[in-house]
Amino acid sequence: MNTHFETPGALRHDSQTLAREAKALLEATAQVADDKVSEARQRLMTALASAKESAGDHYHQIEEKALAGARQADSVIRSHPYESIAVAFGFGALLGLLLTRRN
Repeated sequence: MNTHFETPGALRHDSQTLAREAKALLEATAQVADDKVSEARQRLMTALASAKESAGDHYHQIEEKALAGARQADSVIRSHPYESIAVAFGFGALLGLLLTRRN
């Protein structure tokens, strides 16, 4: 699996799948009384809890960065409205030109 080009959605899906499979494994081994299995189950539960907490922290950090970027973009657009319109027009024209050439 090439993780360099994965989308956030694909990573989220993979992590959710991993968590579901780990929970299924925990449920399947609930009745096993072997010490090694019990120890492995405990480590897996701890790792899952840690990963869930870490994912929540990362989500909030990314959310804060996105909001800060949006605020900064809003500030720049409000400070330079005509330049922003010109840049948006130029980008739209270039994108339109590229899309019509492709078809």
